[in-house]
Amino acid sequence: MTAAVRPTVLTSPDDLRARLRGRRVAFVPTMGYLHDGHATLIRAARAAAGPDGLVAVSVFVNPLQFGPTEDLSRYPRDLDRDLQVAAQAGADVLFHPDVATMYPQGYSTSVTVTGVSDGLDGAARPGHFTGVATVVLKLLNLVQPDVALFGEKDWQQLAVVRRMVRDLNVPVNIQGVPTVRAASGLALSSRNTYLTAEQQDRATILSRALCAVQAAYATGERRPAELKAAGHAVLTQEPELTLEYLTVVGGDMQTPEIMDNDPMNRVLVAARLFGVRLIDNMPLGEPE
Repeated sequence: MTAAVRPTVLTSPDDLRARLRGRRVAFVPTMGYLHDGHATLIRAARAAAGPDGLVAVSVFVNPLQFGPTEDLSRYPRDLDRDLQVAAQAGADVLFHPDVATMYPQGYSTSVTVTGVSDGLDGAARPGHFTGVATVVLKLLNLVQPDVALFGEKDWQQLAVVRRMVRDLNVPVNIQGVPTVRAASGLALSSRNTYLTAEQQDRATILSRALCAVQAAYATGERRPAELKAAGHAVLTQEPELTLEYLTVVGGDMQTPEIMDNDPMNRVLVAARLFGVRLIDNMPLGEPE
């Protein structure tokens, strides 16, 4: 088997633009410590770029989206691992800027997307989505891709990015890619590394709760309170779990009085287990 060619690592915006200029580009922004979920995004980008296009991946741990009590210093980093995963999945370029490049001295501009960022993670992590929207817009301006791919596991983040791109007329196609899960059902996440194998097994209670909500919806239940109750009944089985939210939303990230049959309907959950904050979601109508 031919060894995968490692992507070119670039740290300068000028070098990045020179490398990508004139080519069709599919882009995957990440915070690094790449896993199989990221590899799925990169493979989807490879398909979106086409045989003559380029796949660009960014690795940048964005300090603006971490709150003062959050785990910026603990966030896992391993560029060699990232290069291996990116190479195997088909990336051509890995953009790895430092903080001073992205936020030079005197930086004072931010992007706030209201509405879809309100509530849920927006309430639990004040300022988080402003940090996300700001760095994503900067990266889109630097890379100028034809298509950018984001995982559906961060569903509210995806909604924020889509709204920002629409509102600011950014000429890029935003493509969501379904959540990648371990065989146990646990959604893949870089933060899973903070959990032991036994704790990760117990964390599957989140996906099981989401499946219970899906099952209730499949029987015809459309009342949000009853749908959420189906999920809560599962979550109460784990004594170490501290629930932040479990809710059902439509495409506008709001909860209607009665859920309709909109294919954008989603059930979302966020909770802390063994000191680690985990999120997950699933479509209501069609099980993953």
